[in-house]
Amino acid sequence: MTRLIITIDGPAASGKSTLAKLLAEKLDAYFLDTGAMYRAVTLWAMNKGIDLSSPADIAAMMDTATFTFTIHDGKTMVAIDGRDVSEDIRKPEVTENVHFVASAPLLRARLVEMQRQFATQYKRIVTEGRDQGTVAFPNADVKFFLTADPSERARRRQAELEAKGLVDTMEKTRDAMEKRDNSDKSRSVGALIPATDAILVDSTGLSIEQVLDLMMEHISSKK
Repeated sequence: MTRLIITIDGPAASGKSTLAKLLAEKLDAYFLDTGAMYRAVTLWAMNKGIDLSSPADIAAMMDTATFTFTIHDGKTMVAIDGRDVSEDIRKPEVTENVHFVASAPLLRARLVEMQRQFATQYKRIVTEGRDQGTVAFPNADVKFFLTADPSERARRRQAELEAKGLVDTMEKTRDAMEKRDNSDKSRSVGALIPATDAILVDSTGLSIEQVLDLMMEHISSKK
C-alpha cells in the first residue's frame, strides 16, 4: 500500500473531524484526531488541579500519565491511565481552556511529536487540526484548509452541544468560537493559517457529501 498523508486544517466547526473520518474510511486510512490529544491533556491537567498557565507543570503531568487514542466505529476513543474520557474531553469547560495547552510552545512541540509517532505506525493517515499541514506534517501528500461562514459554524457547534445535552445560548456559542478563532490565529507557534500549498475548501452551503466528493476529486488528481 502506498504511503499517504492527508492533512485537514481549519477553524472550529468547519467540519474537519467529520470529513477526516469519512476520508479515512474511503481511503482505508487511520484517522488521527489531534484535537482530542490537546483536549485530553487539558482535561487531565484540570482534573489534577494543575495551574493551566504553567506549561512546565503540565509537561510534568504528561510524563506521569498514559494517554491512549483508538478508533471504534469511526469514533475517536480516548483513555487516560485506563479511564475512558472520550465524552469528557468534549465538554465546554475543556474547550474554554484548551488554548492554554495549544498556545504553549513546549506543549505543542511535545504533542506534535506524539502525532508524528502515531503516524509512523500506519501507511495511510488522515489528520486534522490547526497546524497539521504547516507544522506537524509539512511534507504531506495532500493538504486541505477547510472553512465556513462564522454564522454557519456557530450553528453547527450549537447543534453539537444540544445533541449532547449541553445547551447554551447561540450568543455564548458564537462568542466562544470567536475567542477560540482569535486565539488560534494569533498564537506564536502553530498558528491557524493555511499552508502555502493547501487546497482551500469553503463548506458554506454545502452538504458533507458534497464537500467529501470535492476533496476526493482533489486527492484523485494528486495520485
